[in-house]
Amino acid sequence: MAIAHMKNIVKRYGANLVLDHVDLDIAEGEILGLLGPNGAGKTTLIHALAGLISIDTGDIQIFNKQQKSNLMDIKRQIGLVTQDITIFGDLTARENLEFFGGIYGLRGKELKERVDETLRFVGLTEYSGKLPTKFSGGMMRRLNIACALVHRPKFLIMDEPTVGIDPQSRNHILETVRKLNRQGTTILYTTHYMEEVQAIASRVVIMDQGHVIAQGTIEELVEKIQHEEKIKLEVMEPTEALLEKLRRIDGVKDVSLRGKEILIISRVGAGNLDRALSVAKEAGGVRSVNAEKPTLEDVFLTLTGKSLRDGGEE
Repeated sequence: MAIAHMKNIVKRYGANLVLDHVDLDIAEGEILGLLGPNGAGKTTLIHALAGLISIDTGDIQIFNKQQKSNLMDIKRQIGLVTQDITIFGDLTARENLEFFGGIYGLRGKELKERVDETLRFVGLTEYSGKLPTKFSGGMMRRLNIACALVHRPKFLIMDEPTVGIDPQSRNHILETVRKLNRQGTTILYTTHYMEEVQAIASRVVIMDQGHVIAQGTIEELVEKIQHEEKIKLEVMEPTEALLEKLRRIDGVKDVSLRGKEILIISRVGAGNLDRALSVAKEAGGVRSVNAEKPTLEDVFLTLTGKSLRDGGEE
Protein backbone atom coordinates (compact mmCIF):
# COMPACT_ATOMS: atom_id res chain seq x y z
CA MET A 1 0.00 0.00 0.00
CA ALA A 2 1.24 3.50 -0.84
CA ILE A 3 1.71 5.76 2.16
CA ALA A 4 2.25 8.71 -0.22
CA HIS A 5 1.05 9.19 -3.78
CA MET A 6 2.06 12.04 -6.10
CA LYS A 7 0.43 12.26 -9.52
CA ASN A 8 1.31 14.64 -12.35
CA ILE A 9 2.93 17.20 -10.03
CA VAL A 10 3.92 20.51 -11.61
CA LYS A 11 5.70 23.32 -9.77
CA ARG A 12 7.06 26.49 -11.36
CA TYR A 13 9.01 29.38 -9.93
CA GLY A 14 8.42 32.09 -12.50
CA ALA A 15 9.58 30.74 -15.85
CA ASN A 16 11.54 27.95 -14.17
CA LEU A 17 9.77 24.57 -14.33
CA VAL A 18 11.14 22.78 -11.22
CA LEU A 19 8.82 19.75 -11.09
CA ASP A 20 7.68 18.62 -14.52
CA HIS A 21 4.66 16.27 -14.26
CA VAL A 22 6.20 14.08 -11.55
CA ASP A 23 4.60 10.75 -10.56
CA LEU A 24 5.83 9.06 -7.38
CA ASP A 25 4.49 6.41 -5.01
CA ILE A 26 6.11 5.66 -1.64
CA ALA A 27 5.17 2.25 -0.25
CA GLU A 28 4.32 1.78 3.42
CA GLY A 29 7.31 0.41 5.36
CA GLU A 30 10.03 1.14 2.80
CA ILE A 31 13.16 3.30 2.90
CA LEU A 32 13.08 5.16 -0.40
CA GLY A 33 16.38 6.73 -1.44
CA LEU A 34 15.89 9.89 -3.54
CA LEU A 35 18.90 10.78 -5.68
CA GLY A 36 19.58 13.52 -8.19
CA PRO A 37 22.20 16.11 -9.11
CA ASN A 38 21.76 19.57 -7.62
CA GLY A 39 18.96 21.38 -9.40
CA ALA A 40 17.06 18.14 -10.12
CA GLY A 41 14.06 19.22 -8.01
CA LYS A 42 14.53 16.94 -4.99
CA THR A 43 14.13 19.59 -2.28
CA THR A 44 11.12 21.10 -4.05
CA LEU A 45 9.52 17.65 -4.22
CA ILE A 46 10.17 17.09 -0.51
CA HIS A 47 8.72 20.49 0.42
CA ALA A 48 5.62 19.78 -1.67
CA LEU A 49 5.20 16.37 -0.05
CA ALA A 50 5.57 17.85 3.43
CA GLY A 51 3.00 20.55 2.64
CA LEU A 52 5.50 23.40 3.01
CA ILE A 53 4.82 24.73 -0.50
CA SER A 54 1.81 24.59 -2.78
CA ILE A 55 1.93 22.90 -6.17
CA ASP A 56 0.62 24.41 -9.40
CA THR A 57 -1.16 21.30 -10.66
CA GLY A 58 -1.37 17.62 -9.75
CA ASP A 59 -2.59 15.47 -6.89
CA ILE A 60 -0.91 14.54 -3.59
CA GLN A 61 -2.39 11.94 -1.26
CA ILE A 62 -0.80 10.88 2.03
CA PHE A 63 -2.23 8.17 4.31
CA ASN A 64 -4.99 7.78 1.66
CA LYS A 65 -6.12 11.37 2.29
CA GLN A 66 -6.08 14.33 -0.06
CA GLN A 67 -3.27 16.57 1.14
CA LYS A 68 -5.00 19.82 0.28
CA SER A 69 -8.12 19.21 2.38
CA ASN A 70 -6.41 17.33 5.25
CA LEU A 71 -3.12 19.23 5.53
CA MET A 72 -2.99 19.81 9.30
CA ASP A 73 -4.04 16.25 10.12
CA ILE A 74 -1.41 14.86 7.73
CA LYS A 75 1.34 17.15 9.08
CA ARG A 76 0.78 15.79 12.61
CA GLN A 77 1.77 12.32 11.37
CA ILE A 78 4.83 13.38 9.34
CA GLY A 79 8.35 14.09 10.55
CA LEU A 80 10.65 16.34 8.51
CA VAL A 81 14.41 16.39 9.04
CA THR A 82 15.62 19.48 7.20
CA GLN A 83 18.97 19.93 5.49
CA ASP A 84 19.53 23.07 7.57
CA ILE A 85 19.68 22.40 11.30
CA THR A 86 16.44 23.77 12.78
CA ILE A 87 16.98 23.65 16.53
CA PHE A 88 17.15 26.44 19.11
CA GLY A 89 20.66 27.20 20.36
CA ASP A 90 19.40 28.87 23.54
CA LEU A 91 17.31 25.83 24.61
CA THR A 92 18.81 22.63 26.02
CA ALA A 93 18.45 19.37 24.10
CA ARG A 94 15.53 18.38 26.35
CA GLU A 95 13.86 21.81 25.99
CA ASN A 96 14.14 21.57 22.19
CA LEU A 97 12.32 18.24 22.22
CA GLU A 98 9.72 19.54 24.67
CA PHE A 99 9.08 22.52 22.37
CA PHE A 100 8.65 20.42 19.22
CA GLY A 101 6.63 17.79 21.08
CA GLY A 102 4.33 20.56 22.34
CA ILE A 103 3.77 21.78 18.77
CA TYR A 104 2.49 18.30 17.94
CA GLY A 105 0.08 18.39 20.89
CA LEU A 106 2.01 16.30 23.41
CA ARG A 107 1.49 17.33 27.03
CA GLY A 108 2.39 16.33 30.59
CA LYS A 109 3.45 12.75 31.28
CA GLU A 110 3.17 11.66 27.63
CA LEU A 111 5.47 14.51 26.53
CA LYS A 112 8.06 13.66 29.20
CA GLU A 113 8.02 9.96 28.26
CA ARG A 114 8.39 10.71 24.55
CA VAL A 115 11.24 13.16 25.18
CA ASP A 116 13.10 10.63 27.37
CA GLU A 117 12.50 7.85 24.84
CA THR A 118 13.70 9.97 21.90
CA LEU A 119 16.83 11.19 23.69
CA ARG A 120 17.71 7.55 24.40
CA PHE A 121 16.99 6.57 20.82
CA VAL A 122 19.44 9.11 19.35
CA GLY A 123 22.02 8.60 22.11
CA LEU A 124 21.78 12.05 23.72
CA THR A 125 20.38 11.22 27.19
CA GLU A 126 23.54 12.27 29.05
CA TYR A 127 23.58 15.58 27.14
CA SER A 128 19.89 16.39 27.69
CA GLY A 129 20.61 19.39 29.93
CA LYS A 130 23.26 20.93 27.65
CA LEU A 131 22.85 23.64 25.02
CA PRO A 132 23.34 22.46 21.42
CA THR A 133 25.85 25.27 20.89
CA LYS A 134 28.23 23.05 22.90
CA PHE A 135 27.55 20.03 20.66
CA SER A 136 29.66 18.61 17.84
CA GLY A 137 28.21 18.75 14.33
CA GLY A 138 27.17 15.10 14.55
CA MET A 139 25.38 15.61 17.88
CA MET A 140 23.52 18.62 16.47
CA ARG A 141 22.41 16.50 13.52
CA ARG A 142 21.17 13.80 15.91
CA LEU A 143 19.21 16.39 17.93
CA ASN A 144 17.78 17.75 14.67
CA ILE A 145 16.55 14.23 13.84
CA ALA A 146 15.20 13.76 17.39
CA CYS A 147 13.03 16.88 17.04
CA ALA A 148 11.37 15.29 13.98
CA LEU A 149 10.83 11.98 15.85
CA VAL A 150 9.45 13.04 19.22
CA HIS A 151 5.82 12.68 18.07
CA ARG A 152 6.45 9.19 16.56
CA PRO A 153 5.62 10.01 12.92
CA LYS A 154 4.36 7.27 10.59
CA PHE A 155 6.23 8.86 7.69
CA LEU A 156 9.66 10.49 8.06
CA ILE A 157 11.18 12.72 5.36
CA MET A 158 14.96 13.22 5.67
CA ASP A 159 16.60 15.87 3.49
CA GLU A 160 20.41 15.54 3.53
CA PRO A 161 20.52 14.57 7.24
CA THR A 162 24.28 13.85 7.37
CA VAL A 163 25.77 16.91 5.68
CA GLY A 164 29.18 17.90 7.03
CA ILE A 165 29.61 15.35 9.82
CA ASP A 166 32.25 12.77 10.71
CA PRO A 167 31.99 9.09 9.63
CA GLN A 168 31.17 7.86 13.16
CA SER A 169 28.20 10.24 13.47
CA ARG A 170 27.08 9.30 9.95
CA ASN A 171 27.09 5.61 10.86
CA HIS A 172 25.10 6.38 14.04
CA ILE A 173 22.47 8.22 12.01
CA LEU A 174 22.23 5.45 9.41
CA GLU A 175 21.74 2.88 12.17
CA THR A 176 19.02 5.13 13.65
CA VAL A 177 17.28 5.13 10.25
CA ARG A 178 17.43 1.32 10.08
CA LYS A 179 15.99 1.00 13.61
CA LEU A 180 13.15 3.40 12.82
CA ASN A 181 12.31 1.44 9.70
CA ARG A 182 12.34 -1.87 11.62
CA GLN A 183 9.84 -0.28 14.02
CA GLY A 184 7.50 0.43 11.10
CA THR A 185 8.35 4.01 10.05
CA THR A 186 8.29 4.72 6.31
CA ILE A 187 11.27 6.88 5.31
CA LEU A 188 12.05 9.10 2.32
CA TYR A 189 15.80 9.74 2.39
CA THR A 190 17.72 12.10 0.13
CA THR A 191 21.48 12.47 0.19
CA HIS A 192 24.57 13.36 -1.83
CA TYR A 193 26.35 10.27 -0.50
CA MET A 194 25.76 7.30 -2.79
CA GLU A 195 27.11 4.86 -0.19
CA GLU A 196 24.34 5.88 2.26
CA VAL A 197 21.61 4.95 -0.20
CA GLN A 198 23.37 1.67 -0.96
CA ALA A 199 23.53 0.93 2.79
CA ILE A 200 19.91 1.61 3.75
CA ALA A 201 17.50 2.02 0.81
CA SER A 202 15.06 -0.72 -0.13
CA ARG A 203 14.24 1.21 -3.32
CA VAL A 204 15.78 4.13 -5.20
CA VAL A 205 14.32 6.98 -7.27
CA ILE A 206 16.59 9.07 -9.51
CA MET A 207 15.50 12.58 -10.52
CA ASP A 208 16.98 14.92 -13.10
CA GLN A 209 15.72 18.26 -14.45
CA GLY A 210 12.38 17.99 -12.65
CA HIS A 211 11.60 14.45 -13.83
CA VAL A 212 11.72 11.01 -12.22
CA ILE A 213 13.98 9.28 -14.76
CA ALA A 214 14.39 5.87 -13.08
CA GLN A 215 13.21 3.91 -10.06
CA GLY A 216 13.54 0.42 -8.62
CA THR A 217 15.75 -1.61 -6.31
CA ILE A 218 19.50 -1.11 -6.70
CA GLU A 219 19.68 -4.49 -8.45
CA GLU A 220 16.91 -3.51 -10.88
CA LEU A 221 18.56 -0.19 -11.71
CA VAL A 222 21.95 -1.82 -12.26
CA GLU A 223 20.27 -4.40 -14.52
CA LYS A 224 18.87 -1.58 -16.67
CA ILE A 225 22.30 -0.23 -17.61
CA GLN A 226 24.33 -3.37 -17.17
CA HIS A 227 26.10 -3.87 -20.48
CA GLU A 228 29.71 -4.50 -19.54
CA GLU A 229 31.91 -5.72 -16.71
CA LYS A 230 35.55 -5.11 -15.87
CA ILE A 231 38.01 -7.93 -15.23
CA LYS A 232 41.38 -7.00 -13.74
CA LEU A 233 44.17 -9.58 -13.99
CA GLU A 234 47.61 -9.16 -12.47
CA VAL A 235 49.89 -11.58 -14.28
CA MET A 236 53.52 -12.70 -14.06
CA GLU A 237 54.44 -11.83 -17.65
CA PRO A 238 52.02 -9.50 -19.50
CA THR A 239 53.22 -10.12 -23.08
CA GLU A 240 51.72 -8.70 -26.24
CA ALA A 241 50.89 -12.27 -27.31
CA LEU A 242 48.82 -12.75 -24.13
CA LEU A 243 46.96 -9.46 -24.71
CA GLU A 244 46.17 -10.52 -28.26
CA LYS A 245 44.79 -13.89 -27.10
CA LEU A 246 42.56 -12.12 -24.57
CA ARG A 247 41.29 -9.73 -27.25
CA ARG A 248 40.18 -12.70 -29.37
CA ILE A 249 37.85 -14.05 -26.65
CA ASP A 250 34.22 -13.71 -27.78
CA GLY A 251 32.46 -10.85 -25.94
CA VAL A 252 35.66 -9.01 -24.99
CA LYS A 253 35.39 -5.36 -26.00
CA ASP A 254 38.78 -3.99 -24.96
CA VAL A 255 42.05 -5.12 -23.38
CA SER A 256 44.61 -2.66 -21.97
CA LEU A 257 47.77 -2.94 -19.88
CA ARG A 258 48.66 -0.88 -16.79
CA GLY A 259 51.99 -2.05 -15.38
CA LYS A 260 51.49 -5.78 -14.82
CA GLU A 261 47.71 -5.40 -14.51
CA ILE A 262 45.55 -6.24 -17.51
CA LEU A 263 42.14 -4.52 -17.70
CA ILE A 264 39.56 -6.45 -19.74
CA ILE A 265 36.22 -4.84 -20.65
CA SER A 266 33.74 -7.60 -21.43
CA ARG A 267 30.06 -7.88 -22.28
CA VAL A 268 28.06 -8.79 -19.14
CA GLY A 269 26.95 -12.41 -19.12
CA ALA A 270 29.62 -13.52 -21.60
CA GLY A 271 31.19 -15.71 -18.92
CA ASN A 272 34.65 -14.43 -19.77
CA LEU A 273 36.22 -14.46 -16.32
CA ASP A 274 36.96 -18.20 -16.52
CA ARG A 275 38.14 -17.94 -20.14
CA ALA A 276 40.47 -15.03 -19.37
CA LEU A 277 41.89 -16.88 -16.36
CA SER A 278 42.59 -20.00 -18.44
CA VAL A 279 44.39 -17.99 -21.12
CA ALA A 280 46.46 -16.10 -18.51
CA LYS A 281 47.42 -19.28 -16.64
CA GLU A 282 48.67 -20.88 -19.84
CA ALA A 283 50.81 -17.79 -20.44
CA GLY A 284 52.66 -18.02 -17.13
CA GLY A 285 50.37 -17.60 -14.15
CA VAL A 286 48.06 -15.14 -12.40
CA ARG A 287 48.90 -13.13 -9.26
CA SER A 288 45.42 -11.73 -8.62
CA VAL A 289 42.02 -11.40 -10.26
CA ASN A 290 39.12 -9.03 -9.66
CA ALA A 291 35.79 -8.79 -11.53
CA GLU A 292 33.72 -5.62 -11.19
CA LYS A 293 30.09 -5.15 -12.19
CA PRO A 294 28.26 -1.82 -12.52
CA THR A 295 27.38 0.01 -9.29
CA LEU A 296 24.60 2.44 -8.37
CA GLU A 297 27.08 5.25 -9.09
CA ASP A 298 27.57 3.89 -12.62
CA VAL A 299 23.77 3.89 -13.05
CA PHE A 300 23.56 7.50 -11.85
CA LEU A 301 26.34 8.70 -14.16
CA THR A 302 24.86 6.82 -17.12
CA LEU A 303 21.35 8.23 -16.61
CA THR A 304 22.19 11.83 -15.66
CA GLY A 305 25.65 12.34 -17.13
CA LYS A 306 26.58 14.06 -13.87
CA SER A 307 28.24 13.27 -10.57
CA LEU A 308 25.90 13.22 -7.56
CA ARG A 309 27.78 16.17 -6.06
CA ASP A 310 27.94 18.31 -9.23
CA GLY A 311 26.63 21.85 -9.39
CA GLY A 312 24.98 24.22 -6.92
CA GLU A 313 21.95 23.94 -4.69
CA GLU A 314 18.48 23.91 -6.19
